[in-house]
Amino acid sequence: MAESERTQNPWMNTEQTAAVEIDRQGSLPSELSVTDRDGTGKAGPQPQTSDGELGIAERAVSAAGAAFISAVIVNPLDVAKTRLQAQAAGVAYSHPLSNLTNRMAYSGPNSMFADLRCSPSCTRAGIQGTVSICPQDCFQYKGTLDVFYKIIRQEGFARLWRGTNAGLALAVPTVGIYLPCYDIFRNRLEDFTAKNAPITTPYVPLVAGSLARSLACATCYPIELARTRMQAFKVTQIGKKPPGVRQTLLGVISHVNSTNGVQGSLQSYRVLWTGMGAQLARDVPFSAICWSTLEPIRRKLLSVVGDEANAASVLGANFSAGFVAGSLAAGATCPLDVAKTRRQIETDPARALRMTTRQTLMEIWRDGGMKGLFTGVGPRVGRAGPSVGIVVSFYEVVKYVLQKHYPTS
Repeated sequence: MAESERTQNPWMNTEQTAAVEIDRQGSLPSELSVTDRDGTGKAGPQPQTSDGELGIAERAVSAAGAAFISAVIVNPLDVAKTRLQAQAAGVAYSHPLSNLTNRMAYSGPNSMFADLRCSPSCTRAGIQGTVSICPQDCFQYKGTLDVFYKIIRQEGFARLWRGTNAGLALAVPTVGIYLPCYDIFRNRLEDFTAKNAPITTPYVPLVAGSLARSLACATCYPIELARTRMQAFKVTQIGKKPPGVRQTLLGVISHVNSTNGVQGSLQSYRVLWTGMGAQLARDVPFSAICWSTLEPIRRKLLSVVGDEANAASVLGANFSAGFVAGSLAAGATCPLDVAKTRRQIETDPARALRMTTRQTLMEIWRDGGMKGLFTGVGPRVGRAGPSVGIVVSFYEVVKYVLQKHYPTS
């Protein structure tokens, strides 16, 4: 384990690893024996500063900081991806005039004579009676950049960060569970496989990533449900504040109660985990592909730096490896992401609880074919690559700094 740790983290004290001797069976000695700095040749056990000795608190702080930064930076791409997938699933992004009853109830009957263009600067509006109305394609998204343009023009620049509070509420605990658990599972499994089944060691990142992601997903799933619904549905009533995480989840529960006529039933709370199967079906292979790709890339990059590793090289190697691994994993799992989004925005509680991931994928294939399965792949890949790079590199740099300034014994 010492050699694999040093390959992954070459900033480890070289004097602590230079004299590690491995016996013919491949087992490691219980204590590290190193030559004393004064050159006397005296050897003795020395403390080892390694990735494996960081506590759970340090790992969680590192991961939470990384998640915070990533959630803020890449949120617009997440909004674009969700809008494109929701539109393909049948969510209508139309003008408030299509909901004229609600508009009149809010502003009074005179509101029907207002200027109902998609934005004050739109020159494509036609006159219907006394009302200026934009054509329908003003409200149809044609691609990632078109989503950005129309959200900024119709809803305001700040709407690109719709769901950021949910993203932060989700990312910090999720990643705070995910990355530390991945580290712990990987270290334990590498120790176990090195002693008992060395041939399976290359598969350790795949298994550790899958287990850690499953645990994190099951713990924080209702917030993920709220974020998807917040990003998918836009508020058309003028002057009304969009609902937050709590209001969104309460709205889901109240809709189930009103449909079933039963208050406080178990089913009304079960709906908060609607689509978790699709989420796991997406996240487990994503993590498996991501970590099994990321580990060899970053180890190779860090081995080039060797003993000269510093914070900048650790940042660069981990960001590059994370960017490549995240992009590949996001592209490969896009169909499962489309299924996850479709299940989370389902408005019929009975159908939401009845549908399975396989049925949803078949429905997507029937409606849109291969193009439907890869709806939103551009913003998904554009989001996942930088996101994984930011999270992993920030996490590893913070660990590096903690190891330098607060070595454990």
